[in-house]
Amino acid sequence: MTTPILINLLISSFLLAFSVNFPLSTAQKFPAPVLDTAGQQLRSGVNYYILPAKGGNGGGVTFATGVDSRCPYEVAQASDKGNNGIPVMFAPFDGDSIVRVDTDSNIRFIDFRPPVTCPESHVWTLNNNRTFIQTGGVEGKTGPQTINNWFKIQTYEDAYQLQYCPGTDVCGNPCGILLLCENIGILVDNGKRALALNQPAPFKVVFTRA
Repeated sequence: MTTPILINLLISSFLLAFSVNFPLSTAQKFPAPVLDTAGQQLRSGVNYYILPAKGGNGGGVTFATGVDSRCPYEVAQASDKGNNGIPVMFAPFDGDSIVRVDTDSNIRFIDFRPPVTCPESHVWTLNNNRTFIQTGGVEGKTGPQTINNWFKIQTYEDAYQLQYCPGTDVCGNPCGILLLCENIGILVDNGKRALALNQPAPFKVVFTRA
């Protein structure tokens, strides 16, 4: 009589321990998804406008030609608050179909017809001085040589902000480069509202499906 009872107790104890410990060992914690203005999760490969969270100066994120109309394009905020800008696509480094906060992603303007044709890609990257954001980056390739091409979306008050804060996932470990986290704000430069690093206030944004 005692042997079956002991066996049942041992089996029950094993199953209980398995059910408690197994999820802890295999569960993956994912950052929260970024939500658009309709409350839907941002998706990779879908077109979105990046818009200021509050009305005021300027409209959505767009491109501007460089000094003396030279290439590549600069990433800027439209001066007209009624201008939604140019849609972008997000491509998370890990291939996730959902765009998540605090996760490195490439950002790319979708095809458009600018007045000046530049040969560079429409993928965002930092300029040579690592101050302004411009086009000409490489999409989907990680490593120290492409570290300027990755950006994050972070929560900011009741909306979001863009940030340059590359992690070891996109640079490698050891990376060999001093990685700094810098907020992206608006710098008025030669009449343009340029997206730039290390500004006093982050550019507070929302995302609307194009």
